[in-house]
Amino acid sequence: MSDVTEAPLRITREGAVVRATLNRPERRNAMSQAMVDALDHMIAGLANDTSARVLVITGAGGHFCSGLDLTEVGPQTLTAEERLSRQLARNRGAAARFAAIAALPQVVVAQIEGSAFAGGLSFVCAADIAFASADARFCAPEVRRGLVPAQILPWLVRRMGRSAAVRMTLRADVIDAAEAGRLGLVHQVVPDAEALDAAVAAIIADIRQGAPMALAETKALIAALGPLSPAGYAEAGAQAFARCAAGPEAKEGIAAFKEKRAARWAG
Repeated sequence: MSDVTEAPLRITREGAVVRATLNRPERRNAMSQAMVDALDHMIAGLANDTSARVLVITGAGGHFCSGLDLTEVGPQTLTAEERLSRQLARNRGAAARFAAIAALPQVVVAQIEGSAFAGGLSFVCAADIAFASADARFCAPEVRRGLVPAQILPWLVRRMGRSAAVRMTLRADVIDAAEAGRLGLVHQVVPDAEALDAAVAAIIADIRQGAPMALAETKALIAALGPLSPAGYAEAGAQAFARCAAGPEAKEGIAAFKEKRAARWAG
């Protein structure tokens, strides 16, 4: 794995530790198609890499991930049918991606600063361990954009519990790192970026004391305790997301977000 500074996903490796840095700091590391294609390629490689022990997911420029790049949602140059098809494929891919991260044999650690919004929350929850600095902020803002939190919802329910996930996704407000820690969204909150680096280094050292096969088998047994969501949920979520993303509410919600105003349904 190479280190390409300008790539939307920067991958580095030190021995058994792989670090994937979401690398679009000018967009708070919003997920473009190029970024998720690179993520999918990396995940496929790690699935059969017995020499890698830990995957750390983090973001460049002081932010983790602000979710889907809304400039790529339903461009008006496409027909309604084309927008529907594109968003259906995008959301199906998201469901598969987050499941594949969780299924990796490596221990996955999320290292979070700044914004962890929307789809960024799924990286937090699909990781085995999540650490955040005190400046981290978390939000599921989809309903304020005319969208639905289709593929992040099961991950939030598993990590936080149903009641907290319901409140977070319906209210769509921002919670701070302390609240995220209290709710179980992250495992530990530390004061700043330096302390975050130290906490991640310490957990990597602990993980490397474990036997690789035993760790992978333990992860598989945890997954066998129960499915993330009922059969058919991922497809139903993709259909719901596509309908909303291709519809008038998303057009208005995304425009309101870009123009920094309230959506016209609000109030």
